[in-house]
This record gives sequence, C-alpha cells and structure tokens, in this order.
Amino acid sequence: MLTNEYVKRVYDQVTKRDGDQPEFLQAVYEVLDTLQPVIEKHPEYEANGVLERIVEPERVVKFRVAWVDDSGKVQVNRGYRVQFNSAIGPYKGGLRFHPTVNEGVIKFLGFEQILKNSLTTLPMGGGKGGSDFDPKGKSDAEVMRFCQAFMTELQRHIGQFTDVPAGDINVGAREIGYLFGQYKRIRDEYSGVLTGKGLEFGGSLARTEATGYGLCYYTQEALRVLKNDSFEGKTVAISGSGNVAIFATEKATELGAKVVTASDSNGYIYDPNGIQLDVVKDIKLGHRGRIKEYADRVPGSEYHEGCAGVWTVKCDIALPCATQNEIDEASAEALVANGCTVVCEGANMPSTPEAIAVYQKNGVLYGPAKAANAGGVAVSGLEMSQNSYRLSWTFEETDAKLKGIMESIVAESLAAAKEYGEEGDLMAGANIAGFVKVANAMVAQGVL
Repeated sequence: MLTNEYVKRVYDQVTKRDGDQPEFLQAVYEVLDTLQPVIEKHPEYEANGVLERIVEPERVVKFRVAWVDDSGKVQVNRGYRVQFNSAIGPYKGGLRFHPTVNEGVIKFLGFEQILKNSLTTLPMGGGKGGSDFDPKGKSDAEVMRFCQAFMTELQRHIGQFTDVPAGDINVGAREIGYLFGQYKRIRDEYSGVLTGKGLEFGGSLARTEATGYGLCYYTQEALRVLKNDSFEGKTVAISGSGNVAIFATEKATELGAKVVTASDSNGYIYDPNGIQLDVVKDIKLGHRGRIKEYADRVPGSEYHEGCAGVWTVKCDIALPCATQNEIDEASAEALVANGCTVVCEGANMPSTPEAIAVYQKNGVLYGPAKAANAGGVAVSGLEMSQNSYRLSWTFEETDAKLKGIMESIVAESLAAAKEYGEEGDLMAGANIAGFVKVANAMVAQGVL
C-alpha cells in the first residue's frame, strides 16, 4: 500500500497519463511500493524529481513496418523501441515479436529492465522493443523480410554506444541474424549493435543458456542462504518450452532436481519420470513444433490442453518461464496447496500481485524476475564486452562469470532488504538495490 505522499503522488500521475497500460502500471506500483523506506531516508531523491523521471521513458519510438508476404500481399505491423533510462549505460533490452505487443507491454518490460540491468553491476541502461508481428506459421523468407523492414527503421535509433537490443519472445538466433545483417548493410559497419548473435559473427558462448542457467544459479544460491537447502532431490515445475525453460530444465536436472513439466501457448505436458530434454529440444529447437508432440513420443507422459494447469502439478519448486501474469491468485494457491515452497521467475513479471501476496502470506521463497532472470542480459553485457575487446571467452569462463553475477544479485538484494528493514525479502531487496544505483547516477548527472 502506498503511504508515502511523494510516492503516491508520482503513482497517481502515472495512472493519469498511462491508465490504458495495465502491465506498465502493475510494474510501476510493485516497484514504488517497495521503495517507500528508501524515499523516506533519502529526501534528495524527491528534491531531484528522481521518481517522476524514472517512470517516464527518455524516448518512445513507434513506427510502421511494411513487408510483403510469400503470396505477394503487403502486410503492415507496428514496431516499438522504448529507451527508458540511460543513467548507468547505453539502453539495453530485448526485442519481442508477439501479437500481444503494444506500447504498454514494451514500457513495462523496459521499466523492469532498468533495475534488472542495474543489478547485474554491468554498465547498461534500460530499454525494450518489439512488434505485434507473429512469426508463428511464417516461412523463413517472410521472417527475413519482416526483420529487414523492422531494422530499416530501428537502425536510426540504435548503436553500440547508444542502444543495444537483444532477443526476447520469438526473437532468437534466426531473427537476430536477419536483423544484424540488415543493420550492417544499411550502416556499412560491423559493430556489437545486437547481442544474441551467432558465434560466427560476434556472439558469446553461453548466451543461449544464460537466462535458464542464471535462473537456477540464483535459485540455488537463494536456497543455500535462506534455507540451507538446494535443488538436490526436489521436484520442479517449469512453464514454457523456449530457451529459458529448456536450459532451466537442463541446469536444474544437473543440480539434482527432477523437472516434470513443460508447456507452450496451447497446453502442458506432465512426465512423472522427469522431462526428457532431448525430446523437447528436438520438438522446439529442431523443427519449431508444439509441445503436445512430447506425449506421443514419451510413454507415461501426459498432455493437457490449457497452459495454466501446469501450476496444479505437485512440486517443491516452481520456475515460471513462459510469459507475464501466467500465475494468478488461484494458481499460486494451488502451488502452495501442493507443497511448493519456492517460486523463482524466469519470465518477465509472470506472477500477478495477488499471486505474490499468496507467496508472501505462506512464506514461499520468492525470487522476482528482475533478479532471477537477469542472467540473460548479464551475458548480453558480457557479449558487448567481448565485441569491444574483439575476442571470445570460453564457455566455462562465461558461465563462471554468469554464476558469480547471479550469486552477487542474491547477496546484493538481501543486503539492501536488511538495510531498509525488509530482511529476507528478495523482491524488496532487488527493487531497492537496483534503484539506488540508478537514482544516485541520475542525481549526479543533473536534471535531464
């Protein structure tokens, strides 16, 4: 509940201006609510208008993307790039291609990215972008033509020292390759303007695995510090079946857990014997199939229509890795009733405020997305460093750096939470630790 007068005034202003953007309002409220003790202790933030400025993007770019499909018909989509905050570095954040993309969704993602990037300790500001284009069912040639049209406009607004996009939902190696090629062609330069690139042209080893691996490193460290526990012997429910879910499954299994679920937008699979990851990889990465194929190929597994049911499966640990607001109050209550004691987020804002309240009420160890899934952008930052140095680190070197970053995020979050009277609260700690660094930089640089 917002009780601080300054915080409440800023949130009221946001709701007045952006009342039609529910995801953005949700993200802003959650952050501002936890920042109230910080604002009380630091009147200089109000004097410098830090909250008013941090909730308002520095720049919002919205543009038309016209392209031609395989039948020769002209198609038109909307493209977005929100450059939210550059106080600690160039804008950094992914591109999402999905029918649900609109300005509010991109703003919520960009706002979260400010604090997420700050937590990594790397010099990256917050940004996000994307389009309402749906790659599902499109040929490679159609995806290429769309990406080229999208980059023809976006290239005006990005650069390796200005704004460095990456991938997100439906923007993987194929899309990044097409986007990078078009940027290079138009700008006549070979620079680290995008991350998530192929290894042949400047990508980083461990980038594909980074978000899923990082999620597990974060969860393992939080379990160790807060519960003197680990993944060993635990049953884990994971949603999604993209890169984040696949590599979270891989790492959790390596750490001794049994992962029993995977899902996509149509439904979920339950395999009581543990997910056979090679089958999932073949379906999703091999030929971009649907997860229901798994049940046809693996005896003893079950496929169920509707992806929300994944949270009714009995588990010790839940790792939501699909999309925003996938766990509502009823799903959170089902998790708790089935013995789940840990929820750490691989997707961006996958839990509704009501779900988070259920976690807190029941003492669930809760790792918020901006901290738990920061591994992806952390290795993106490491890819930027490698591009600047014109060298490549080994998988082991990069993975070790990732593990260290995720463990430091847990420590940083817990230290900040304790300093401001919220001991043990990873959500409050992540918001506070990420915010203070950015806020101090904003104050030091003047009113911009």
